[in-house]
Amino acid sequence: MFKIINEGDIKFHAPVEKKISKSLPVFYNPIMKLNRDISILLLNALNNKKMQIALPLAGTGIRGIRFLNELNDGIIENISFNDYSLDATKLIKKNLKLNKITEKFDINNVDANDFLLSSTGFDYIDIDPFGSPNLFLDSSVKRLSRRGILAVTATDTASLCGTYPKVCMRRYWAKPVRDELMYEVGLRILIRKVQLIGAQYDKALIPIFSYFKHHYFRVFFVCNKGKTYVDNMLKKHGEFNLAGPLWLGDLWDEKLVSKMNEINKFDEHEKLLSRIENESKIHTVGYYDIHSFSKIKKMNTIPKSQTLIDKILEKGFVCSKTHFLDTALRSNISKEELKKII
Repeated sequence: MFKIINEGDIKFHAPVEKKISKSLPVFYNPIMKLNRDISILLLNALNNKKMQIALPLAGTGIRGIRFLNELNDGIIENISFNDYSLDATKLIKKNLKLNKITEKFDINNVDANDFLLSSTGFDYIDIDPFGSPNLFLDSSVKRLSRRGILAVTATDTASLCGTYPKVCMRRYWAKPVRDELMYEVGLRILIRKVQLIGAQYDKALIPIFSYFKHHYFRVFFVCNKGKTYVDNMLKKHGEFNLAGPLWLGDLWDEKLVSKMNEINKFDEHEKLLSRIENESKIHTVGYYDIHSFSKIKKMNTIPKSQTLIDKILEKGFVCSKTHFLDTALRSNISKEELKKII
């Protein structure tokens, strides 16, 4: 059943069903509004000009239409919509017409990989599939420009978070964990997989903004072309918490996160962005889930998070809540010092 839906400042036709699945006539997931909002914030914060943008899995066209409506003047040179479904491409045309958009786009109806490989390249490529992004990584990396942005979504969290470790090993070439650190570990495993695909083509894909929310992982990479960049990137692969190999570098560009917070117009995302801004200043791998930590150390009382943060800061360490888990803190404090404070 199709309805007219509002998102951001636009309206569009989309299928509305109780269960989100591949069987939808044209794929649309309302939960992914955050995903689209963050993409808009990031591109406006970067404010790169005359970008060729690719949406290989465009669905209803909602992401691209919002880009055309909400990105700063001068950012978009052209948006290439693509979807393998003929019904989807017809719906994209209908939604563009509904919003009176007549320029700066083209619409394609081919396989996503064929669409990318037949192109001359893009400054921004958005891979937002149902499940693993693996099938689209190679062609995306090949057609990503120098200093271009690759946005990758993975919704197969069960494998990345350790429920199906064999699946994770097959898909992402790494061992996951199934504990309180599984969200950050899963994200870092995904990052390394994408980076290995890029390394084959002398492209170092460095994360500039990453997060875990709802049922998915999301990473934005900037592409640095050159063997030296790749060699330095690969030095930051290793193991953590008996998991890996995975990415051990930063998950965010601190200045970019600050800029995104500064221009944020989405009130519902203020908490998420504030937490990420705080933890982006702490260059560590992993976090402490205070409930699990206290249980392991056989402690009877658990202090309030803010009280604990204040005490950690008083001791000269850095500390903040993490967006990965409400009961967890990111800090450079050691386990021994944390135990003393608790």
